[in-house]
Amino acid sequence: MNIPSKLIEDAVTEISRLPGIGKKTALRLALHLLKQSEVHTEALTLALTRMREEVQYCKICHNISDDEHCSICKSHRRDHGVICVVEDIRDVLAIENTDQYQGLYHVLGGVISPIQGIGPEELTIESLIERVSTDSEEPVKEVIMALSGTMEGDTTSFYLAKRLHEKGIKVSTIARGIPVGGELEYTDEITLGRSIMTRINYSSE
Repeated sequence: MNIPSKLIEDAVTEISRLPGIGKKTALRLALHLLKQSEVHTEALTLALTRMREEVQYCKICHNISDDEHCSICKSHRRDHGVICVVEDIRDVLAIENTDQYQGLYHVLGGVISPIQGIGPEELTIESLIERVSTDSEEPVKEVIMALSGTMEGDTTSFYLAKRLHEKGIKVSTIARGIPVGGELEYTDEITLGRSIMTRINYSSE
């Protein structure tokens, strides 16, 4: 792509590093920003800088947060006796968009995948075990497995179920309205919501 300005070319190169954005789209975005007022561009730059520097990960559930503890974990309106285990932060957003779930979350940060060198110790599994083992006014009574229906997701669910059953915790899994091999992020909200509401007990036997 022949761009007569090195400054715009550099901007296009950086924008095109974003997932799903090619060079042509990056060029359109760069030219759009160039036409905007300086105030608009500076506001965007400041928002991105603050996001990168100030966004934290909740020390309880590992979701994104502006503080040490996320708004979901701090909410008195949520059911603190139920934890939904997900692979990624995007899965939290997907489930929240269904407006069907009022419990808490636990973000694993991935799934067990020996091929990729990801074992239980690379995930936030011990943090989850600690959460269900801690005495509190509202103890955890159920953990919902909401991992993708892949071999790695099923392996992770099976491993977690065995660990949690040892603690006497009820373990359920979202109903198989989610396609086998499918990703939660791309599941429509109605199907995902129904899967949460019609979850079934998870057996590690």
